Amino acid sequence: MWNELYNQNNQPTMQNINDFIHSKLWKELCSFIEDTYVVNPKLEYSKCSMQKGWNIKYKKNSKSICTLYPMDGYFIALIVIGNKIQLDTELVIPTCSTYIQQLYSKTPASSYGKWLMIEVRKRDVLKDVLKLIEIKLSLQSK
Repeated sequence: MWNELYNQNNQPTMQNINDFIHSKLWKELCSFIEDTYVVNPKLEYSKCSMQKGWNIKYKKNSKSICTLYPMDGYFIALIVIGNKIQLDTELVIPTCSTYIQQLYSKTPASSYGKWLMIEVRKRDVLKDVLKLIEIKLSLQSK
Protein backbone atom coordinates (compact mmCIF):
# COMPACT_ATOMS: atom_id res chain seq x y z
CA MET A 1 0.00 0.00 0.00
CA TRP A 2 1.24 3.46 -0.97
CA ASN A 3 1.12 5.13 2.46
CA GLU A 4 2.96 2.16 4.00
CA LEU A 5 5.77 2.35 1.43
CA TYR A 6 6.13 6.11 1.84
CA ASN A 7 5.17 7.43 5.24
CA GLN A 8 5.27 11.06 6.31
CA ASN A 9 9.03 10.90 6.96
CA ASN A 10 9.85 9.11 3.69
CA GLN A 11 9.02 11.36 0.74
CA PRO A 12 8.94 9.55 -2.62
CA THR A 13 10.60 10.86 -5.75
CA MET A 14 8.65 11.37 -8.96
CA GLN A 15 10.39 8.25 -10.27
CA ASN A 16 9.13 6.27 -7.25
CA ILE A 17 5.63 7.49 -8.07
CA ASN A 18 5.97 6.62 -11.78
CA ASP A 19 7.21 3.14 -10.89
CA PHE A 20 4.41 2.53 -8.37
CA ILE A 21 1.59 3.67 -10.67
CA HIS A 22 3.21 2.15 -13.77
CA SER A 23 0.64 3.54 -16.20
CA LYS A 24 0.93 5.33 -19.52
CA LEU A 25 -2.19 7.26 -18.55
CA TRP A 26 -0.31 8.75 -15.57
CA LYS A 27 2.53 9.99 -17.72
CA GLU A 28 0.08 11.31 -20.30
CA LEU A 29 -1.89 13.33 -17.75
CA CYS A 30 1.18 14.78 -16.03
CA SER A 31 2.78 15.73 -19.37
CA PHE A 32 -0.45 17.35 -20.56
CA ILE A 33 -0.84 19.46 -17.42
CA GLU A 34 2.82 20.46 -17.24
CA ASP A 35 3.16 21.29 -20.95
CA THR A 36 -0.24 22.93 -21.51
CA TYR A 37 -0.44 25.01 -18.34
CA VAL A 38 3.31 25.40 -17.67
CA VAL A 39 3.13 24.20 -14.07
CA ASN A 40 5.21 21.84 -11.99
CA PRO A 41 3.99 19.10 -9.70
CA LYS A 42 4.20 19.63 -5.96
CA LEU A 43 4.42 16.69 -3.59
CA GLU A 44 2.46 17.05 -0.37
CA TYR A 45 1.64 14.73 2.48
CA SER A 46 -2.00 14.48 3.51
CA LYS A 47 -3.20 13.22 6.86
CA CYS A 48 -6.77 13.16 5.56
CA SER A 49 -8.39 9.84 6.36
CA MET A 50 -10.11 9.84 2.97
CA GLN A 51 -6.82 9.41 1.08
CA LYS A 52 -3.87 9.49 3.46
CA GLY A 53 -0.32 9.74 2.18
CA TRP A 54 1.79 11.51 -0.40
CA ASN A 55 -0.04 13.11 -3.31
CA ILE A 56 0.80 15.35 -6.23
CA LYS A 57 -0.83 18.76 -6.56
CA TYR A 58 -1.00 20.90 -9.64
CA LYS A 59 -1.87 24.58 -9.22
CA LYS A 60 -1.96 27.54 -11.59
CA ASN A 61 -1.94 31.06 -10.16
CA SER A 62 -2.56 29.60 -6.69
CA LYS A 63 -5.75 27.89 -7.94
CA SER A 64 -6.00 24.12 -7.80
CA ILE A 65 -6.02 22.22 -11.08
CA CYS A 66 -6.16 18.77 -9.50
CA THR A 67 -4.66 16.53 -6.87
CA LEU A 68 -3.40 13.11 -7.89
CA TYR A 69 -3.20 10.10 -5.59
CA PRO A 70 -0.91 7.19 -6.51
CA MET A 71 -2.50 3.75 -6.42
CA ASP A 72 -1.06 0.37 -7.34
CA GLY A 73 -1.32 0.31 -11.14
CA TYR A 74 -3.57 3.37 -11.46
CA PHE A 75 -4.24 6.74 -9.84
CA ILE A 76 -7.06 8.85 -8.48
CA ALA A 77 -7.58 12.39 -9.76
CA LEU A 78 -9.38 14.74 -7.39
CA ILE A 79 -11.04 17.52 -9.32
CA VAL A 80 -13.10 20.04 -7.41
CA ILE A 81 -15.98 21.40 -9.45
CA GLY A 82 -16.59 24.72 -7.74
CA ASN A 83 -19.96 26.42 -7.74
CA LYS A 84 -18.80 28.98 -10.35
CA ILE A 85 -18.13 26.29 -12.94
CA GLN A 86 -20.84 23.82 -12.01
CA LEU A 87 -23.34 24.83 -14.72
CA ASP A 88 -20.72 24.69 -17.48
CA THR A 89 -19.49 21.34 -16.19
CA GLU A 90 -23.02 19.94 -16.18
CA LEU A 91 -23.32 20.77 -19.89
CA VAL A 92 -20.28 18.58 -20.59
CA ILE A 93 -21.03 15.67 -18.21
CA PRO A 94 -23.48 14.01 -20.67
CA THR A 95 -20.60 13.70 -23.18
CA CYS A 96 -18.45 11.88 -20.63
CA SER A 97 -18.14 8.16 -19.94
CA THR A 98 -20.87 6.40 -17.99
CA TYR A 99 -18.45 6.12 -15.07
CA ILE A 100 -18.00 9.91 -14.87
CA GLN A 101 -21.71 10.57 -15.35
CA GLN A 102 -22.57 8.23 -12.47
CA LEU A 103 -19.78 9.55 -10.25
CA TYR A 104 -20.89 13.13 -10.84
CA SER A 105 -24.54 12.39 -10.10
CA LYS A 106 -23.81 10.49 -6.89
CA THR A 107 -21.19 12.92 -5.53
CA PRO A 108 -22.86 15.23 -3.02
CA ALA A 109 -22.43 18.96 -3.41
CA SER A 110 -20.94 20.97 -0.57
CA SER A 111 -20.63 24.72 -0.14
CA TYR A 112 -17.38 24.42 -2.14
CA GLY A 113 -18.92 22.42 -4.98
CA LYS A 114 -18.43 18.76 -5.90
CA TRP A 115 -15.25 16.91 -5.02
CA LEU A 116 -14.83 14.22 -7.68
CA MET A 117 -12.44 11.39 -6.74
CA ILE A 118 -11.92 9.86 -10.19
CA GLU A 119 -10.21 6.48 -10.55
CA VAL A 120 -8.20 6.70 -13.76
CA ARG A 121 -7.77 3.18 -15.12
CA LYS A 122 -8.98 3.63 -18.72
CA ARG A 123 -8.27 6.02 -21.56
CA ASP A 124 -11.89 7.22 -21.85
CA VAL A 125 -11.79 8.29 -18.18
CA LEU A 126 -8.49 10.09 -18.75
CA LYS A 127 -10.10 11.98 -21.65
CA ASP A 128 -12.94 13.01 -19.34
CA VAL A 129 -10.45 14.20 -16.71
CA LEU A 130 -8.75 16.32 -19.38
CA LYS A 131 -12.14 17.82 -20.36
CA LEU A 132 -12.91 18.70 -16.75
CA ILE A 133 -9.49 20.29 -16.25
CA GLU A 134 -9.90 22.34 -19.43
CA ILE A 135 -13.33 23.58 -18.32
CA LYS A 136 -12.04 24.39 -14.87
CA LEU A 137 -9.07 26.40 -16.10
CA SER A 138 -10.85 28.18 -18.94
CA LEU A 139 -13.56 29.40 -16.57
CA GLN A 140 -11.21 30.19 -13.66
CA SER A 141 -9.25 32.57 -15.85
CA LYS A 142 -12.35 34.67 -16.62
